[in-house]
Amino acid sequence: MTEDVWIVIPAFEEEQMIGSVIEGLKKEGYNQIIVVDDGSEDQTAETAKSHGAEVIQHKENYGLGASLRTGLKEAQSRDADFVITFDADGQHDPREIKKLLNALEEADFVVGNRKTGEMPLNKRLGNTALDLITYLFGGPFTDSQSGFRGFGPRALEKITIWSNRYSVSSEIITQLGEKDLRFKSVPIKGIFTEYSRASGTTIASGIRIFFDLLRAVVLHKIN
Repeated sequence: MTEDVWIVIPAFEEEQMIGSVIEGLKKEGYNQIIVVDDGSEDQTAETAKSHGAEVIQHKENYGLGASLRTGLKEAQSRDADFVITFDADGQHDPREIKKLLNALEEADFVVGNRKTGEMPLNKRLGNTALDLITYLFGGPFTDSQSGFRGFGPRALEKITIWSNRYSVSSEIITQLGEKDLRFKSVPIKGIFTEYSRASGTTIASGIRIFFDLLRAVVLHKIN
């Protein structure tokens, strides 16, 4: 099944980890890897290329949503049947991709659900707040901000990304019900190192995401 799977990695200033992340994926047989370098000023793009990934570079830092939009569009242009989105900071175990792919046999969209108790406190509080916000717009969902996701053919066709920044995670989830997409949540183990603890969702970013998501919902209604 790996020949039908593309991995999309949004990356910003990730030269420290991107190489080992790519090698870990290749070790598990995932060689179709797209890294979207979102305007990094370090060697993220060069490092990703040297490890065999296909790299698309944004001229400036547009945000996570823009990177996912670019990566998913590129994967679709390569006739991908399944797309797995994967964080660049090393917090996901590539061996767990199989869990998401197995779930995609019965679902259109899958999210890897990290154990809340294992998260650093700042991530836990930020994620809990955003799970509540996501509930207001789209229904209950645990770990709505997880970057470890699986898209099947129907999800790739129907989900539209308007948000440029972090609100994209909640934006995607709010579309599942309205577009009649089947979804599953799969338990995964987050790898929280000192490096990965520094990235992700905090309470402050959660407030920004709320207003971004509100704007995205309005855009969806208009369009």
